[in-house]
Amino acid sequence: MAESVAPLRDDGEHKIRLLLVDDIPETRENLRKLLFFESDIEVVGAATNGEEGIQMAVELQPDIVLMDINMPGVDGITASERISLQVPFTQIIMMSVQGEADYLRRSMLAGAREFLIKPFSSDELVSSIRRVYQLGASRRQAMPATTKMPAGKGGVAEPMPRKIGRVVSVFSAKGGVGCSTIAVNLAIALQQNVAIKVAVLDTSLQFGDVGVLLNLYASRTIADLASNVDELDDELIADVFIAHSSGIKAMLAPPRPEVADTVTPSLVSEVLRRLKTMFDVVIVDTGSMLDDVVLNVLDLSDKIIVVTTPEIPAIKDAKLFFEVTEALEYERERIMFVLNKADKRINIRAEDIEANIKYAIHGQLPLDERTVTTAVNQGVPYVLGSKNSPLAQATVQLGKRLMSLLDEKEVE
Repeated sequence: MAESVAPLRDDGEHKIRLLLVDDIPETRENLRKLLFFESDIEVVGAATNGEEGIQMAVELQPDIVLMDINMPGVDGITASERISLQVPFTQIIMMSVQGEADYLRRSMLAGAREFLIKPFSSDELVSSIRRVYQLGASRRQAMPATTKMPAGKGGVAEPMPRKIGRVVSVFSAKGGVGCSTIAVNLAIALQQNVAIKVAVLDTSLQFGDVGVLLNLYASRTIADLASNVDELDDELIADVFIAHSSGIKAMLAPPRPEVADTVTPSLVSEVLRRLKTMFDVVIVDTGSMLDDVVLNVLDLSDKIIVVTTPEIPAIKDAKLFFEVTEALEYERERIMFVLNKADKRINIRAEDIEANIKYAIHGQLPLDERTVTTAVNQGVPYVLGSKNSPLAQATVQLGKRLMSLLDEKEVE
């Protein structure tokens, strides 16, 4: 049975509303004692397991959830993932007696903002709560006012859920197949033909080309966020974006390969989670290595566009990648298989690739080396500079197909 705490009388100042989730009674009581004398923190409830934690987070809408990672039944990771989806403005602080990197990675992927290792002091706990609350302030301000609905059980009005943007990653296990070009042109096609707010994020951290393809000077990059990782908020992230004349906004890769090491997988994950509240669609150009950065991006993607070309090495690598996705238990519905540089003069047809890999091809982009080379050298994406070309038209259709698949998933 969940322990409920009556709300304190409103004294005119907003208190940090905190929900405790831990299966050990002594831990819950100790946490209460640590926070009892903090005038700006109000413990609004305590749940004894992950399932109760999810229910109480939806009902109480707390600012912060203090979540234990190891609990019977629904654990802290699963509970955090569901809370992040159902109550997106609630910030999560994860607690654990273990501090392994894997626990930290899984916590951040699940939506946790900080990770506390037990035992921790009162000062550590209170500082963490206040810091996370401040980091989430801009996110809460960006949330629309709660829309009152007819009262449900107990006469409590239910808030309308906020629509969250979608992340679309563009990946190939083989370099040189055109992922960056597709990512940039697809983003502009969506911005101009579907009329949505689109961002491009370059996570090919060592040798990213998004800036070159858009003819943007990398005055600000994702590396500028590394020094502010503990103070990350929407305003800081917005300052790093560079606007393009097409209407999209781009967050570029670091200017030099050696700077890439400053951008951690957890930073990329946190940036992506925040971008989902700032844009309708975030297109992510990835590197071809399955490192921690790329895996985190793929984990957080609503759609993964896997690109291949009608060449044996590219097809072989695509087949290997699909074997990896099955091992990682990615749903097949999350993957959109695209054939780039399709050419009827080549004896490898789309049907042959589908039969070999056992994945349906969702879109084909025709081979047009002249158009692509001109676009790259001029820094003018072909959907702008050669908008009437078959390649540009096929990219626009690919964007519409992508949005159709995303909308189908949302309805489900």
